Amino acid sequence: MRTFNYADLAKTHWANDVLNLVAKIHEYKGRQELFIRQKPVELERLVEIARIQSTEASNKIEGIVTTSTRMKQLVADKTVPRNRDESEIIGYRDALNTIHENYEYIPIKASFILQLHRDLLKYSGLSYGGHFKNNQNYIMETRQDGSSVVRFIPIGPSETPEAINEICNCYNQVIRKEYIDPLILIPVFITDFLCIHPFNDGNGRMSRLLTLLLLYQNGYDVGKYISIEKAIEQTKDSYYEVLANIDVGWHEGQNDATPFIRYMLQIILRCYIEFEERVGLVATAGAKSTAYDIVKQYVVQQIGLFSSADVIINCPTAGRSSILAALKRLTEEGIIEKRGKGKSTVYLTRDN
Repeated sequence: MRTFNYADLAKTHWANDVLNLVAKIHEYKGRQELFIRQKPVELERLVEIARIQSTEASNKIEGIVTTSTRMKQLVADKTVPRNRDESEIIGYRDALNTIHENYEYIPIKASFILQLHRDLLKYSGLSYGGHFKNNQNYIMETRQDGSSVVRFIPIGPSETPEAINEICNCYNQVIRKEYIDPLILIPVFITDFLCIHPFNDGNGRMSRLLTLLLLYQNGYDVGKYISIEKAIEQTKDSYYEVLANIDVGWHEGQNDATPFIRYMLQIILRCYIEFEERVGLVATAGAKSTAYDIVKQYVVQQIGLFSSADVIINCPTAGRSSILAALKRLTEEGIIEKRGKGKSTVYLTRDN
């Protein structure tokens, strides 16, 4: 069976762009911590929005969908699921909430990974939630003509528990001794998790939940405020491309996780940048600014079309009705132009 030694990562000569991404994330992390200490109340709305977006995006990647209205109701626990997709969604919601609220107390051990998987699938009606796979699974590739071929064969069911135990033990040892920056180690751990493919179902969603858990435990909690899963879903072509290559030579220990490391660093940095952009609206607007001031500051920076939903998400300190009133006033003043009607309404800043 494949063996693992994450301590060897310390001997790797990383490309300059990878090291630069790590350095930039460290800088943004420090600034985020400062803002959180100074403006904790203003971030509550961002947390609420991020949970909805994370639940929606991570499931959407797997083809599990519902309407935006239903998604908000499900995440807020104000309704019950109507179908299999919605049952899967509330399972992810619960697992995500567990990570958000208890990440400091969740050891990186096989037993706790199984518990998260149990929560993920507990409403799905499937019997194997919380259990490692009992059948050989395959990673398939769909060709342009629609046919499918086996691209990678993960390890078998009998080897899976030992492999998960080994990557957990190896990860914990390297983190404890600080051999390598967590920002590099975490994507390597996730690479091995995906190549082991330990479950009959839910491997992709579990990999994203574990990514959040590991980032939070190492102080990189931007995903609480800006959805990392949404950033992945928005770049899913690149996501699929790097995932398609991380398993080449994996069984022999010859695979290269660098493209996935680079991709995840870019995603994390993107989320930190977006965090600063959103909280910057709060900080620069000032305590006495009105909803109109905050919305105006946001819209004049926009290039291209944007919707009222975009404004609501990016102006977390202003209420929905105040934002809609501000958009109406800005339209009357000729600062923005309104296009379409009803749910299809979008806006464009006049200078564009």
